[in-house]
Amino acid sequence: MKVLLISLGCDKNLVDSEVMLGLLNKAGHQLTNDETEADVVVVNTCAFISDAKEESINTIIEMGELKKTGKLKKLIVAGCLSQRYKDEIMKELPEIDVIIGATNYDKIVEAIGTDEESIIDDINYTPRPIAERIVTTNASMAYFKIAEGCNKLCTYCIIPHIRGRYRSMPMDSLIASAEKLASDGIKELVLVAQETTLYGVDLYGEKKLPELLTKLSEIEGIEWIRLLYCYPEEITDELIEVMATNPKICHYVDIPIQHSENAILKRMGRRTSREDIVELVGRLRTAMPDIAIRTTLISGFPGETQELHDGLVDFVDECEFDRLGVFTYSPEEGTPAAEYEDQVDGELAVKWRDEIMELQQEISYEKNQQMIGSTQKVLIEGYLVDDDVYVGRTYRDAPGVDGIVFVSAPYELISGSFVDVKITEANEYDLTGVIVE
Repeated sequence: MKVLLISLGCDKNLVDSEVMLGLLNKAGHQLTNDETEADVVVVNTCAFISDAKEESINTIIEMGELKKTGKLKKLIVAGCLSQRYKDEIMKELPEIDVIIGATNYDKIVEAIGTDEESIIDDINYTPRPIAERIVTTNASMAYFKIAEGCNKLCTYCIIPHIRGRYRSMPMDSLIASAEKLASDGIKELVLVAQETTLYGVDLYGEKKLPELLTKLSEIEGIEWIRLLYCYPEEITDELIEVMATNPKICHYVDIPIQHSENAILKRMGRRTSREDIVELVGRLRTAMPDIAIRTTLISGFPGETQELHDGLVDFVDECEFDRLGVFTYSPEEGTPAAEYEDQVDGELAVKWRDEIMELQQEISYEKNQQMIGSTQKVLIEGYLVDDDVYVGRTYRDAPGVDGIVFVSAPYELISGSFVDVKITEANEYDLTGVIVE
């Protein structure tokens, strides 16, 4: 069969999609990017917020139209939407032939050959370690999922009801997987999970992220290891020390805090406080003065007032995060927050979001201006023909969400190589520089 796979949603979902591609390839199916040539289309869906659900449904409908041409034989839907809305989507979207659950990606080959309508195991089903994977990002970096599910039960989040309880992947299988990626030329591992900081507590009885980082850093060929999605209350002194002293671990961390004001944090079901977050940011910057800290916030959460919003703005101004994103609150059915009576007007939530982002642009601009004149190690990832310039990232930039560096060089640079670049210009998000010969 010729198979087209469309991956929607987060980087964790992308890892699942890449495993499916590897399994399909191993089984002898031919992979294609041309929807008109596909015998089978697989849509790996997202259902985290309403916009993601809408995109997933629209993509399913669009792909279903291909059946009218007579070429497409089977439409398979995987991922979070199928896990959450199994009965609804099979009834409302008859163009779907098979659905598989959010963690049933290891059954993708079976799904192509089955006459069954669904392959969905228990929500806490965990696939066996799978070595087969086709990395689709670029030649030099790969997302590296170390756990599945979440135990936090934040009042706005549906993920525990879709992905189940927190399950760490065995360390030996992760090391083997990383060694395979390194042998394939991957230079940067970006560690992801619903929460990376709790890695190991379910399997080994204690947090094992520092040990995992140390072992990954011993793999030849891996030069950068980046941490995403570290909950603030779970970041330990041991983890900070490993980050500060191990040269392969980027001085970069993504800490999703969602808000700063204690009244909102409590309603969100978060397990931290404004005071704790400020103290943590201070500890990180003391241990690693050059660290880049990314966070995400939610504006317009139920019960948020102008006063609480102003407190959040003051907090952002005080902490001066290096990277920051803001989402407007999305009420998700089945979550406690969706039932709160004091919902915030959507237009007001957008206004508050924009105010925070305008402040963050000023902070980001000032921080980037301070980079001018410095020499930075840059991972080259591509070449823009029209501009005759290479593009890459520093350790301060996670792929897809942060800025890039435009690099001028008098000779050809190879994607996946590291070069020293002197920064000559900067704006709110991106840097420009010349290669240091």
